[in-house]
Amino acid sequence: MEAVETELKAPTYAGIQAAKVKLNNVVIRTPLVKNLNFSEQFQAEIVLKREDLQAVRSYKIRGAYNKISSLDEKESKNGIVCASAGNHAQGVAYSCQMLGIQGTIFMPNVTPKQKISQVKMFGKDMVEVVLTGDTFDDAYAEAMQYCTANHATFVHPFDDEKVIEGQGTVALEILEESDGPIDYLIVPIGGGGLASGAITAFKALSPNTKIIGVEPMGAPAMKESISARDNLVLSQIDTFIDGAAVKQVGSKTLAICKEGLDDIILVPEGKVCTMILQLYNQEAIVVEPAGALSLAALDYYKEKIKNKRVVCVVSGSNNDITRTEEIKERSLLYEGIKHYFIIRFPQRAGALREFLGEVLGPGDDIVHFEYSKKNSREQGPALIGIELQNKDSLHDLFGRLKTKGFAFEYLNEKQDLMQYLV
Repeated sequence: MEAVETELKAPTYAGIQAAKVKLNNVVIRTPLVKNLNFSEQFQAEIVLKREDLQAVRSYKIRGAYNKISSLDEKESKNGIVCASAGNHAQGVAYSCQMLGIQGTIFMPNVTPKQKISQVKMFGKDMVEVVLTGDTFDDAYAEAMQYCTANHATFVHPFDDEKVIEGQGTVALEILEESDGPIDYLIVPIGGGGLASGAITAFKALSPNTKIIGVEPMGAPAMKESISARDNLVLSQIDTFIDGAAVKQVGSKTLAICKEGLDDIILVPEGKVCTMILQLYNQEAIVVEPAGALSLAALDYYKEKIKNKRVVCVVSGSNNDITRTEEIKERSLLYEGIKHYFIIRFPQRAGALREFLGEVLGPGDDIVHFEYSKKNSREQGPALIGIELQNKDSLHDLFGRLKTKGFAFEYLNEKQDLMQYLV
């Protein structure tokens, strides 16, 4: 038996308007708020669309509910299936519970536990969660096999016109609530559903707005596919920004984004981590990695957006607190504050004391110290992590290590080795 498939059409502005009516009592009309700190920093009017405040803590409920509620009895009788790194899964689970439709949700094994728990909480007895593979694309492949075997209907997280139209209601709300023309709209891109919905709405109502997409540097599927003029499958991706890390974008979303995006910015994962911490510490806003993408991209456009009105979509806040240490680590490494070395101490008395007193700079701190040998430790190399008080002092640290005769290997430039050792 084959999976039930509904006819796929191109999303339309009329479809977005219809989705808005359907979602009226389902989603929160999230606030569009000017941010004073970012506006001052970039000498622009920076406005945040707070989709992190949805009931399921992301915009994904819009597309999921719009799609599932459009299914007829034949399409839904054997249940629905989805694959997701988290947020689409929550939207599907919430929709299944509200509409009384059984759902099976395939999620990558690397999905944060917080997102898995939320899916089960929203879906209650109407959903079953299956963990499989290491990426969204692995989960997607398993979900499609399940659909075929069980004659179920697949609810795609982004490459479906009803899903795209549901996500497009984010843009419709922005346009309705803005008190003036919008010069730039900045949106995160995973598979491209939100960007495609935004393009469809803005093309109809605000064609002069420049729409900028943002992808993780470790998962640039949309940018590379547009450049290659082909829907590429990336061989390897960094899954840290799980809400936006896909190996392949949708065929529909690629076609729309290729024509409708003015630019795509790639943001390093470490910079995203810095933005997560900044939002928490300065704005009391909790976001997941994908939710910080649009704001993390502002630095790359700081000259172009001066004196302009810029809307950034804060797409989600499903962050697992157990990831905090990793987020801090990635941020410090990106900012050039934290550095790892393998150091062989000279075979002389007081070498460690000399390292502490004469090699480390004032205010520098050892945050990791581990001998590589359990026996004869003083004769073996040590793995040392150092936090610098000033990132510009790294060159001076190298100089003091060499002057004092400390043989060392710098690990920050050897990511594979560092990940293995640290």
